[in-house]
Amino acid sequence: MTNKLRYTLMLRVYGEEKIFGPGIAELLERVDETHSLRKATMDMGMAYSKAWRIVKTAENALGFALLDSSVGGKGGGSAHLTERGRRFLTAYRRFESTVHAYADEIFEEMFGEDSE
Repeated sequence: MTNKLRYTLMLRVYGEEKIFGPGIAELLERVDETHSLRKATMDMGMAYSKAWRIVKTAENALGFALLDSSVGGKGGGSAHLTERGRRFLTAYRRFESTVHAYADEIFEEMFGEDSE
């Protein structure tokens, strides 16, 4: 019995260096849900300092802020996606979905049972 073939495809956006990919996309989605970068990093098992570094690297390369955050205090801090950050995240996820759908079709064409 042969195993069913599968593939993996991970999309990253580059400038001079890696700017955006599935990790930062998930981080931003979790910030959007929790309104907290710290909570998002804890949920992902990621160091807070690493998350800030990733976000700042992406923001510097993209030329706009992804997050709008306020520092702690009595009520604690909060973080929210900027409108431009939300649009970029949405575009990335749409691009990812479109590429995956196309790749699924081609993979099936190349490696599916009908091609034997």
